[in-house]
Amino acid sequence: MLSGRRILLIISGGIAAYKSLDLIRRLRERGGAVRCIVTKAGAEFVTPLAVATLSRDKVFGDLFSLTDESEIGHIRLARDADLVVVAPATADLIARMALGLASDLASTVLLATDRPILIAPAMNYVMWAHPATQANVKTLAGRGVRMLGPVQGELAEGETGMGRMSEPLDIVAAIEAFFSGTGRLKGRRALVTSGPTHEPIDPVRYIANRSSGRQGHAIAAALAALGADTMLVTGPTVQLDPAGVEIKRIETAEQMLGACRDALPVDVAVCAAAVADWRVADPRNQKIKKNGKPGDAAPILRLAENPDILASLSAAGKLRPRLVIGFAAETEDVVAHAVAKRKKKGCDWILANDVSVAAGTFGGDDNAVHLIDGKGVDSWPRLTKDEVARRLAARIADYLAAPA
Repeated sequence: MLSGRRILLIISGGIAAYKSLDLIRRLRERGGAVRCIVTKAGAEFVTPLAVATLSRDKVFGDLFSLTDESEIGHIRLARDADLVVVAPATADLIARMALGLASDLASTVLLATDRPILIAPAMNYVMWAHPATQANVKTLAGRGVRMLGPVQGELAEGETGMGRMSEPLDIVAAIEAFFSGTGRLKGRRALVTSGPTHEPIDPVRYIANRSSGRQGHAIAAALAALGADTMLVTGPTVQLDPAGVEIKRIETAEQMLGACRDALPVDVAVCAAAVADWRVADPRNQKIKKNGKPGDAAPILRLAENPDILASLSAAGKLRPRLVIGFAAETEDVVAHAVAKRKKKGCDWILANDVSVAAGTFGGDDNAVHLIDGKGVDSWPRLTKDEVARRLAARIADYLAAPA
């Protein structure tokens, strides 16, 4: 329930704005107090009168309104809320948020607020996939802005793709989870690994993989958002550092294992990194040069097996985390291979996902995982990696809250 919670809802200009009317009603049903800002474009889709009627409060929209500024002011609007929700969040408003523009009341309030922000993007799937939008989304995530959706579905243009705004009840559930989840992991310590490892061949070459680190970084952010004291051990990645997370940067699997051991004891360890299985046994101190002579043989690399970080943490004796979670990145027979991996590694949970080229998981924004534990397999729908992280963090909180 949301009794006593003050929510500032910003409705921007997209066809999905019609869902905001239902969102207001659902929030009020649960006891939330909803105050609304409707942008000029948003008012083309929903009337301020309808918004005011459902919210039972005045609707704001004009940055230069003398009456509004004298009675409440944009600074007070920005601060007089427990949570700021933007639904729908258009590509335009997301871009202005990322740039820190204050060109209307909505963007000014978003720049002036010191309250948590949750956005529900909605746009055409091509706009969502555009590198500019994705860069803006990553920027906002790095600043701690929470995101729900978009989801796959039919769009206003009659096309189908990733860009549909999350349904009002899903947004309400995320808001309730935010308020109920605040501090659920307070006093707990979490360890997360992320990204690839780079195993040197010589000073300029290395063995690596296609992992972007997006999922691991999102998990660290989600655990920190629930109050956990979180350490992120990450290989080389371009991902932004999650807010409120201690970062330990490494390059090799051996360095990652050392950093993980140094972080113990922890309550939960999530091994999301794509660790190279092999390293070059004798990396060269100088760059390997080609002689350029016809028929010259290519250099032979002698490989050695890397340490198994997941298995090591699962067998850490008295320092073993209460909950050890691994990932199984597979290209075929995903669930079967993951079930076998969980048994072999000795971990508690495995999240299996398809990383074949067709799945688009490595380097992509979405993930479809199967959570495998001692009770069986729980297959989740395809979600954004941020949503996967939030769902996993909530499940971890439930597990740690239960008696050991």
